[in-house]
Amino acid sequence: MACQLTELNAAARGDPRAFIAQCEARYQEKIAQCADAIQKNLAQSPVVLLAGPSSSGKTTTAMKIEEELERRGILTRTISMDHYYSERPAGFALPMTPEGTVDLESPELLDWRLLADHFTALERHQPIQVPHFDFATQTRIAAKAQQVELAENEAVIFEGIHALNPRITDLHPGAFRLHIAARTDVRDGEAMAFKCTWLRLCRRCVRDYKYRGHSVSQTLESWNNVRRGEKRYITPYKSSAHLRFDTALPFEFGVMAVYAKPILATIPPQDPNAAKVRQIAEALEQFAPVDPELVPGNSLLREFIGGSDYHY
Repeated sequence: MACQLTELNAAARGDPRAFIAQCEARYQEKIAQCADAIQKNLAQSPVVLLAGPSSSGKTTTAMKIEEELERRGILTRTISMDHYYSERPAGFALPMTPEGTVDLESPELLDWRLLADHFTALERHQPIQVPHFDFATQTRIAAKAQQVELAENEAVIFEGIHALNPRITDLHPGAFRLHIAARTDVRDGEAMAFKCTWLRLCRRCVRDYKYRGHSVSQTLESWNNVRRGEKRYITPYKSSAHLRFDTALPFEFGVMAVYAKPILATIPPQDPNAAKVRQIAEALEQFAPVDPELVPGNSLLREFIGGSDYHY
């Protein structure tokens, strides 16, 4: 979808609190639609598969769906598929990028057999031990594994970039499939003012800089492979989703005009991605600023800028 720059700026300058509330209400309507569909599908399967590209807000979206289902009396758990990465013993054949680095976006790094076994057990209301994968050591920590067993009228959300991979969906066709992405472009008349992929990159740069200790340069180093992974491993399967929706919040362009620009400015001028970052920063100049302090604590945007009511 696309928004018009003049309309966004008019809303941001007129009554930013009302603008934010309106955007959040629309997003919550989408969450309610998801909960409706999941509730109807419980007779088929208690498993929900939530996929989307990097920085789409999968974690917060899963938590909000969980909250909405629990308001309806459906106890729900959320499990990150990151914990199903395979351990890498000696001789493990790592998938590689064309540049010769490990392809961290590749589905080959996941333990598909364990995932399939766990989905089967959950659909039969049998207990599973969800592993805990430690990325620092590339091993599973047995002491941190968690038992999950679903009673009747309970659900579990598995969220991850590969959640709609047919290695799972073909074996478990009853599972409810959801795809999300920040897909809103901003246009100035017919001209492109801000691309949706830039919004996701801003989200990721801000989060990486503030909470992962990564410079903008480091984030941009991996971004090309992230985008390549999306095109190879996520986009081909999004059409299989039962429901798809856009997680962009129209007010966040104004927030990023305040929040992301100083962070983007930290990229060294000699960095090979500096010109691209300058283009994004200049595009942010077009937006009327929105005070980040006005963003509610339960907003999806807080997953990236911090100050969230949720624990990640």
